[in-house]
Amino acid sequence: MAPGNFTQVTEFILTGVSDRPDLQIPLFFVFLVIYGLTVAGNLSIITLTSIDFQLQTPMYFFLRHLAIINFGNSTVIAPKMLINFLVKKKTTFYYECATQLGLFLVFIVAEVFMLAVMAYDRYVAICNPLLYVVVVSRQICLLLVSLTYLYSFSTAVVASSSVFSVSYCSSNVINHYFCDTVPLLALSCSDTYFPETVVFISAATNLVFSMTVVLISYSNIVLSILRIRSSEGRKKGFSTCASHMMAVTVFYGTLLFMYAQPQTNHSMDTDKMASVFYTLVIPMLNPIIYSLWNKDVKAALKRFLTNPCSFK
Repeated sequence: MAPGNFTQVTEFILTGVSDRPDLQIPLFFVFLVIYGLTVAGNLSIITLTSIDFQLQTPMYFFLRHLAIINFGNSTVIAPKMLINFLVKKKTTFYYECATQLGLFLVFIVAEVFMLAVMAYDRYVAICNPLLYVVVVSRQICLLLVSLTYLYSFSTAVVASSSVFSVSYCSSNVINHYFCDTVPLLALSCSDTYFPETVVFISAATNLVFSMTVVLISYSNIVLSILRIRSSEGRKKGFSTCASHMMAVTVFYGTLLFMYAQPQTNHSMDTDKMASVFYTLVIPMLNPIIYSLWNKDVKAALKRFLTNPCSFK
């Protein structure tokens, strides 16, 4: 077909999680509950770690930013998704789609590196406790978080710009519930080799680097715990690591499944289910896994509920 016969796309249509009309209302309430729990859990963590003096440590500083990232990631995806369950035509404008993709990439890349930073923090605390105050000082914490946000923003700009540098003509139905790289590139009517390469290299590099940090950190943590003579101490240490590693494994596993493979191997319906985990389910679970089972956080929550004036 000649280029002149193409019509440039000005809006996209999202198919959603399911195209079955009878499932739209039930799915709306399911994801409304998930998003509500995500907002409540992460805002609770952000609030408690900001105002409680006993939670002013590097560990809870990083947890606060993980909660901010989880809240941001869900908020970029969930509200539009919930609206689309209630309307017949699930449209999103071209630049709205580009903005959603860019913000999604900011938060997902930030989470990848925040998990690595948190693993490093735990490694220093358990394996080098005498140097903890020096190695993970307030200045270092601020630097690590600032670099995480700066890098994630830069990566998002490059990746989303490359995805929207190609032409989208005629076909505008995205087989997804939000604007993601793979289903978008599947619609392009021009050569997608460059954006596919950019997305693949970026995703692979980020995952390999952060997973290496996490694996090395937790390997050393496990070895340190095994040296503890008290069986109760070892049990407590492994229990904590198991919870953290469960969340890390699910998060990295879904990202590897989604991005560290060629586009031709993707099944869109399977990818949608995987996406639900890291965009909606994991942000809901992280406050529980990382914080709400923690005795210090529970104590801070109890103090806040019994005497909120003491935090002013």
